[in-house]
Amino acid sequence: MGFFKQVGMLLRMSLLGAPQRVGLVCTTIIGVTCAVGVLVSMLAMGVGARRQLMGNVRPDRASLLSVGALQPAQSSIAKDTAVLIGELPGIRRNAKGQPIAVPQVFVSTQALERASGHRVSFPIIGNGAGFLDYAPELHLTAGRMFRPGLRELIASNYCARRYQNFGVGDKRVIHGAGWVVVGNFELGHMDGVCVVYTDADTVMSAFGRPTYNDVNVMLQSPEAFTKLVNAIKANPQLHIVARREADLQAASARQVDGILNFVAYFIGTILAIAATIGAANSLYAVVDSRRRELATLRAVGFGGAPVVASTLTEAVLLAIPGALIGAGLAWLLFDGRAASALRAL
Repeated sequence: MGFFKQVGMLLRMSLLGAPQRVGLVCTTIIGVTCAVGVLVSMLAMGVGARRQLMGNVRPDRASLLSVGALQPAQSSIAKDTAVLIGELPGIRRNAKGQPIAVPQVFVSTQALERASGHRVSFPIIGNGAGFLDYAPELHLTAGRMFRPGLRELIASNYCARRYQNFGVGDKRVIHGAGWVVVGNFELGHMDGVCVVYTDADTVMSAFGRPTYNDVNVMLQSPEAFTKLVNAIKANPQLHIVARREADLQAASARQVDGILNFVAYFIGTILAIAATIGAANSLYAVVDSRRRELATLRAVGFGGAPVVASTLTEAVLLAIPGALIGAGLAWLLFDGRAASALRAL
């Protein structure tokens, strides 16, 4: 009798006898389910975070930061420098002939979660003139746009759903002053993120900030980025650097991916080792419980190699439903869910 025929017959006998070993079979499946479920969940978080960050990225947008800054929060650009940026070549102009160069400033505030009442911290982003030209993906779903010079806010729909006092007409006290929420919006693919916008100069006045963080520009084309970079290098008054929007977001995504991947593989490896040990013990118990049966099979002519091959094949077949169940549970529990790391301590 050939090797593969022996393996097939032994495997069929083993699977038909699985109901008599239901405890050992369940141990193997559950171990694989836990390992795969955790690993898939953590890797999915990394993919979701990257998709969230890169969802609205456009190749014709760039950010100008101060020299040495890796992210906008680390940057500082003076007002007179921001004025000069608008005259640089390669920057698109809107229907009124004004350059689409939008200064931006970040300040931090806090809010209460609707469900738990926990206090969280998140940024308010002040934007200068031309913001809607720079971010055409922003669509107001209620209310209106904030007006320059007034303490008015617009908040994403996620903010309004998750946190208190972010609906249209709500009033908030921020840095000792009253602000009014005048609009709610969706921001393209960035669903599940709390984003609050207002006028940049109003924020700087209210918080005593003398400089912007960065200036975002819409390019005439993706190729115009090179023209912009060369113009900045040729002007000694401009101590700034240009970064493509995609590069900035990718850098942020790498940081998040690195943390999640480390956790995923670290925890996944531990669980995989535990599942492997559990599966090995289960297989040992299966083999031990079938000693007489296997001895009889050897006596009637079955070889040792087919016996080993059939046992390992049985383990693989039992691991497949465990892997499918683990991936399915990860999808059911985490698909479409969003989490924030901004909770205040």
